[in-house]
Amino acid sequence: MSPQDPLYSLYLEILRTELVPATGCTEPIAIAYAAAVVRQTLQAIPDRVLVQASGNLIKNVKSVYVPNTDGQRGMEAAVAIGLIGGNASRELEVIASVQPTQKVQAAEYLARGVIAVEYLDSTHPFDLKVTVYKDGHSAMIHLQDSHTNIVELIKDGAPVEWSSAPGADDPSSDVTKIYSHCGSQPTPLTDDAYEQLSVKKILDFAQSVDLAEVEELLERQIDCNMAIAEEGLRNRYGANVGKTILNAYGAADVKVRARAYTAAGSDARMGGCNLPVVINSGSGNQGLTVSVPVIVYAKELNSSKEDLFRALILSNLTAIHIKSGMGRLSAYCGVVSAGCGAGAGIAYLHGGRYREIAHTVVNAIAILSGVVCDGAKASCAAKIASAVDVGILGFLMFKDEMQFRSGEGLVSAGIEATLHNIVRLGKDGMKETDKEIIQMMMERAQPNPDKRK
Repeated sequence: MSPQDPLYSLYLEILRTELVPATGCTEPIAIAYAAAVVRQTLQAIPDRVLVQASGNLIKNVKSVYVPNTDGQRGMEAAVAIGLIGGNASRELEVIASVQPTQKVQAAEYLARGVIAVEYLDSTHPFDLKVTVYKDGHSAMIHLQDSHTNIVELIKDGAPVEWSSAPGADDPSSDVTKIYSHCGSQPTPLTDDAYEQLSVKKILDFAQSVDLAEVEELLERQIDCNMAIAEEGLRNRYGANVGKTILNAYGAADVKVRARAYTAAGSDARMGGCNLPVVINSGSGNQGLTVSVPVIVYAKELNSSKEDLFRALILSNLTAIHIKSGMGRLSAYCGVVSAGCGAGAGIAYLHGGRYREIAHTVVNAIAILSGVVCDGAKASCAAKIASAVDVGILGFLMFKDEMQFRSGEGLVSAGIEATLHNIVRLGKDGMKETDKEIIQMMMERAQPNPDKRK
């Protein structure tokens, strides 16, 4: 692909838009970001807060730990730490540099019980309004469709404009010392931009792009995502899925290490670790899944840095291609798409090109499609391990000249036709599933008198 090709610039912009750092699970971080922005708009710590969130947001925030809150979970905790310690200019790293005194203040604010959460009935899976009140004044922020996309900001009934230059680095923050903040997140691209992706064109771009244009992005992804994976293996987080895999199967096999390191990154992230992750498709778990297995395989194969970079470009864009048609949040578990991307990257490192990559993705997605997203939590690490395993299996199957064929389940003739079926399943076919999952998660468990008899 020539640099003069319009797709060349578009694919670069997609990577720059999608591969941004986030500290913590992106849904609670989006809420903390909204809280920090609306506090700055109000210019005061509010006496009362109303959070209105779509079901998918509630689903993904309900059970996950919020970094820098000393083990707090849920929407109220995200709001409190965003209000008290958030630096809105850092966007998805909004609470990366919270100070110890701010943690105490946020816990005290949370204990006041002044934060109310309501379900927001919306056609947008990602929809969030945060309204704050103090001394007769109010401010409201409305995020929609992506984690920092402000569609409305109002103070005392009048629209205001939000602009924020990147804040100064906090020299006391270990995170800042290791991973510099690289500016504001780009404006979200339109759906039309993502419709220009295809596996064949992605591979062409990955093989031809000037690596100097993506080196900083990919180095940051490698450094951040491997750091949190190693942290997850060193210490106890969540359900310790990564450690369990290594203890059960040993570290000699690269397939085991790929699964274990990736799962361990999710263990740490879901467990409230404050190290950043470079995300993919709006998700840190997906960012880990597209990158860590490819990095582990590159080390095993002694791949050059160039080959690793090109494999990561392929993995990242393939996952974005699959997931973008379904939307940021859905009933379809996004790490399945990311596992397919990882399989494509691993196939590339083994010398595979379009034929091998296409069959790897089709094999992988045919095996695991239909896994549901029931919110961000500790068990995401186990789903990630399965998705990585399937990505690797998809490649190994084709290496042995085994494949799923058109007409078998959702597999159609050609990779793009198959991916169209999968997107249709995730976006349309699982809508009712998503509603039922959200309903079950929002219901308070009530004892059934009949079952006591």
